[in-house]
Amino acid sequence: MITSVLVANRGEIACRIFRTCRELGIRTVAVHSDADENALHARIADTAVRLPGAAPAETYLRGELIVKAAIAAGADAVHPGYGFLSENADFARAVLDAGLVWIGPPPSAIEAMASKTRAKELMGLAPLAEATEADLPVLVKAAAGGGGRGMRIVRRLEELSAALEGARAEAASAFGDGEVFVEPYVENGRHVEVQVLADAHGTVWALGTRDCSLQRRHQKVIEEAPAPGLSEGLEEELRALSVRAARAVSYVGAGTVEFLVADDKAHFLEMNTRLQVEHPVTEAVFDVDLVALQLRVAEGHALEGDPPRARGHAVEARLYAEDPAQDWSPQTGTLHRLTVPGIRLDTGYGDGDTIGVHYDAMLAKAVAHAPTRAEAVRRLAGALERATIHGPTTNRDLLIGSLRHEEFTAARMTTGFYDRHLAALTEPAPDPHAPLAAALAEALTASRFGGFRNLPSQPQTKRYAMAGEEHEVRYRHARGGGLEADGVRVVHAGPELVVLEVDGVRRKFEVARYGDEVYVNATALRALPRFPDPTAQHAPGSLLAPMPGTVVKVADGLAAGAAVRAGEPLLWLEAMKMQHKIAAPVTGTLTDLPVTLGQQVAVGSLLAVVQPT
Repeated sequence: MITSVLVANRGEIACRIFRTCRELGIRTVAVHSDADENALHARIADTAVRLPGAAPAETYLRGELIVKAAIAAGADAVHPGYGFLSENADFARAVLDAGLVWIGPPPSAIEAMASKTRAKELMGLAPLAEATEADLPVLVKAAAGGGGRGMRIVRRLEELSAALEGARAEAASAFGDGEVFVEPYVENGRHVEVQVLADAHGTVWALGTRDCSLQRRHQKVIEEAPAPGLSEGLEEELRALSVRAARAVSYVGAGTVEFLVADDKAHFLEMNTRLQVEHPVTEAVFDVDLVALQLRVAEGHALEGDPPRARGHAVEARLYAEDPAQDWSPQTGTLHRLTVPGIRLDTGYGDGDTIGVHYDAMLAKAVAHAPTRAEAVRRLAGALERATIHGPTTNRDLLIGSLRHEEFTAARMTTGFYDRHLAALTEPAPDPHAPLAAALAEALTASRFGGFRNLPSQPQTKRYAMAGEEHEVRYRHARGGGLEADGVRVVHAGPELVVLEVDGVRRKFEVARYGDEVYVNATALRALPRFPDPTAQHAPGSLLAPMPGTVVKVADGLAAGAAVRAGEPLLWLEAMKMQHKIAAPVTGTLTDLPVTLGQQVAVGSLLAVVQPT
């Protein structure tokens, strides 16, 4: 019997595995980097072991350190989670060689399927040896790992070399393996996958399908189970191919077989030899705990009987800290509060935690289950709309808009959904009355320390930044107390709640403050000083860091005085395991380059200055 499990991972997946372990009476061991010393997964584990350093290559990708941590903490089993070393056969062998239980498939199965090139060969397929004009568009893809890292779509042959170089660098940083390959890119297909679970006694379950077609930059955004609208014949083919893939490598444990579906045909993509981020939708539909089943299989138990029957529909949305106004750059800072009412929320953050620069930008997964697809979608969208998210900018509005888009509600989505609709779904739509509600709440708090007014006051003004724009609002202290504002009736004004009547309709505004950050319902604002700071200026042509990160590459030969063209890459920042290109905004002369290779920069730091010719 397993008595103590070390999770060789961090964040949300570590917390999720710990939850099942606690329910089963199994002790838990966390590992954490220096950046994660106070992270939620390290706080809730029974025991935590430090991995010195911050970057993944120094910590969570160091298999020998993790094995030592398991032995030092007295763990008798290791669960890899997903990402990092979860599909590393050498790590699995090291765990087994140390006399520990490996909660995953045999190293030989990982080895056979971990490389997407070898997996395709196993299924009778092969990547492109050399791409030609006739093959376009093609997809450059990392042979190891997933999550959209190390992937590039190429539509012109002259772009292939740069795409290969960028994908290799990103894959090496995220997975410790820079191998990439090229395959045809199937446009406007659907991404459908099958959850498999196998024991060591020859039983393989295919636990239904999932649709993961809504993807941005090859990262899944919304997933659901079962995949809607598939023909009975295609569903049977997907299940049969998935069982065949598992049996081909004598698979044991939980895994996922992924396909692109187009014109009622299945195109094999890969087999992920681990638990998937989107596993909760399968758990909801089949009423199982996949982590608990992983533990039973690792203990040598057989899967009993036939697979459970599916019931209802489940939808999952991934909540990311990212800003659409800054080209979806990852966001960092303090997560003051995160609650999503009435549904399952898997997260690796607690209120007041800091979102740093070293790891993935995903804050949480929100999951809704209901008897029908329409009900599940409506329930999830409603819960996200009512969620309290106080902290860095997130993709919440994108999620709600996607769930309510007619193409999604009608189950007509494809992997090209965001190519067609991203701009419309991310148009800012802040609440126009939010600044007034914030000002009224602040005014009432301030008036507690002032005297009683028997005469109406002169109009007061407040300035706020909202959705990248500046807003000024006016209000007055009324005779005998209370507040007034033009065009609306102030029904109630308190430090945390304001009620306004607009055109005969009463609306409630919940207000929360954290320094100069103000949150009014779902709208984020920043209180502006009465007079702007004259020192907060930058020279024309200044390029500022859109996020905190590390300078991982500077263009060859680039130095002050160099001539540059508009759109020409100058340097690359790495943040949250993604590389971000910083390009010249205009054609001109590089007059300043104050950063160097390997330098850590804060958001808003000066990276370069380009003066137009």
